Amino acid sequence: MTSNPLLYPMAAHVGLTATLYALLTAARAPSVWGVGRAPDGSNPWAGAERRISANLSNQFEWPLFFHVACLLLLQRPLAGQLELSLAWLFVVGRVAHSCIHVFTTNVRLRGIVFTINFLAVLAMWVALLAKSGAP
Repeated sequence: MTSNPLLYPMAAHVGLTATLYALLTAARAPSVWGVGRAPDGSNPWAGAERRISANLSNQFEWPLFFHVACLLLLQRPLAGQLELSLAWLFVVGRVAHSCIHVFTTNVRLRGIVFTINFLAVLAMWVALLAKSGAP
């Protein structure tokens, strides 16, 4: 049995989310375990911790619709090259969005990248509905 190629972008998003959990754990280490505290006892990663935490929360918002679309596409032989390309566009966009969110404060660029992710998932849903014969 061969695996469906649509599983790979889904797994990549899970990997991104796991990476964010690891980064959040590292950013919280000075406060939680005292590892890496600044000389004054503060957490040098406090600003990044807030951004990582916010970005991690983002992984359970709009990406939910990505995963649901993928699961529906996996149920029937509906996923073609278009849907696979849109799925990878979404994942690459999520990685870019996370990097911008965690490592910068550029809200405008983050918004542009989010819009690309948003449109990729909407296009997946339109393709899903068109292929399933929905009115």
